[in-house]
Amino acid sequence: MLDDPPLLTIKAGFTRPDPAHVAALKGAQTSHLVDALDGRGALDWTIKPCDPANASFVGVAVTCHAYPADNLALFGAMEIAQPGDVIMCANDSYRLTALVGDLVAGMMKNAGLAALVTDGLARDRAGIVAAGLPLFCAGIVPNSPAKNGPGSVGLPVTIGGVPVSSGGVIVGDPDGVVVVPQAILEATIRRLRDVQAAELKAEAMVKAGAKMTASAAALLKSPRVLRL
Repeated sequence: MLDDPPLLTIKAGFTRPDPAHVAALKGAQTSHLVDALDGRGALDWTIKPCDPANASFVGVAVTCHAYPADNLALFGAMEIAQPGDVIMCANDSYRLTALVGDLVAGMMKNAGLAALVTDGLARDRAGIVAAGLPLFCAGIVPNSPAKNGPGSVGLPVTIGGVPVSSGGVIVGDPDGVVVVPQAILEATIRRLRDVQAAELKAEAMVKAGAKMTASAAALLKSPRVLRL
C-alpha cells in the first residue's frame, strides 16, 4: 500500500426505514421470514445466540467491519447507533480472539440497543447473559482483542454469507438471524403475512392427522419420480 489506511472510516448517515415497518416484523419467526424471502436471508448456522432464552429481537442494522483481533470499529458503531438498532459487526470470521465481552454488551444494553450480531467470537458468556443483550456470535473464547484498527462503520459488509447494509432490518430468534434489505422491506412484510396464514393452515392439518403435504404427494405420483 502507498499509505497506511485510517484507523477507522465512519459513514454515519443512512436512510432509516419507517418505524411501522420495523414494528411489523416484531415477533416474526425467522423460518417464516426466510420463506417470505424465497428461502434465503438467514446468516450461517454457526452464528448462534449466547443465550437462547434471550434471542428474539428486531431492529435497524448499523454495520461495521472490525479487522481480525481488533474491535475499534465496534465502538465506532456504538457511537452512531440509536436505541433499538442492531449492530452487525463483520470480523472476517476470526477465531483466535473475541470481538466483544460482557462489559461492552452491558454498555450496549445501557444504550438501548436491540442486539449485537457478529461472525466473530465473544467472551465472558455468563456476564453477557446477565447483561440481557441478545448477542449472536460464532463461539466463545477468552482471548481479548486490541483497538488498533483498521475498520469501517456504516459501509456494506457480509456476515455469515449474507450482505448487510445499514438501514436494513434484522430479525433474530433462537434459530438464527435473518437480514431483510430495506429495498424489499414492504414487499417482504406482505409476503410474510401470506406465509404466516399458510403456516396456520398447515399446522391445523398436522394436528388433524395429516401425514403428507398435498404438493409432495402430487410430486411423488408424477412422472418426474422414477420407480424401479
